[in-house]
Amino acid sequence: MTEFTEDQILRYSRHIIMKEVGGKGQEKIAAARVLCIGAGGLGSPVSYYLAAAGVGALGIVDSDVVDLSNLQRQILHRTADVGRPKVQSATEKLTALNPDVTVVPHSLRLNSTNILDLIKKYDIVVDGTDNFPTRFLINDACVMAKKPLVHGGILRFEGQLTTIVPNEGPCYRCLFSEPPPPGFVPSCQEAGVLGAIAGVIGTLQATEVLKLILGVGQPLIGHLLSIDLLTMEFRKVRIPKDRNCALCGEHPTITELFDYEEACEL
Repeated sequence: MTEFTEDQILRYSRHIIMKEVGGKGQEKIAAARVLCIGAGGLGSPVSYYLAAAGVGALGIVDSDVVDLSNLQRQILHRTADVGRPKVQSATEKLTALNPDVTVVPHSLRLNSTNILDLIKKYDIVVDGTDNFPTRFLINDACVMAKKPLVHGGILRFEGQLTTIVPNEGPCYRCLFSEPPPPGFVPSCQEAGVLGAIAGVIGTLQATEVLKLILGVGQPLIGHLLSIDLLTMEFRKVRIPKDRNCALCGEHPTITELFDYEEACEL
């Protein structure tokens, strides 16, 4: 049981007065360990709101440095951070926002040999990456490790998110069985992205994480939420669990991790 100080009670008072959270719910948040993969467009709002909420331990994974072009949407970073490692910049901002939170920087590039050892230290994983090979790797690792995963993706004015809880609903491969071929889907660098869509999807991802921690509401398990900011249309569609899914189906054929970049390049 967490003993909150008077300052902490004041800090989290708007949570504590909610019947869905309360003191016990805030204790759950304080005890939670969340891994945010990516400290960019999605990872910035996700980690910022989770830190503000008082998540006990927040792991940040990124191997990149801050670029001037990032600042249009990656709200964790400032102009003075250009050229610095993103995890270093993120750790400073998140710790300054809430010293209660233990921010754990992981300056590394995820691959099939290190991801399982990393995610086993956390309760929930958030996918804030921007490429399909890493998304599939994260999905596969979380299903194998039975870790809840909150996925998000953005491009131009559009975004999508879903929540994957192994053994409770479909996985990412039930929706997309394989990564698309190279060049089939343009990247943000090629097609552009409205900065604000990163904030919309990222805050929704943070909301899904908090719902999972608290055990309240209806997380997007088995559903995909798609958003188009040009038309302000929100569409929620059901994702059926694929009995023949190579990863989580009745007779899985994917039983170990491998790196997808090579497969995408072939």
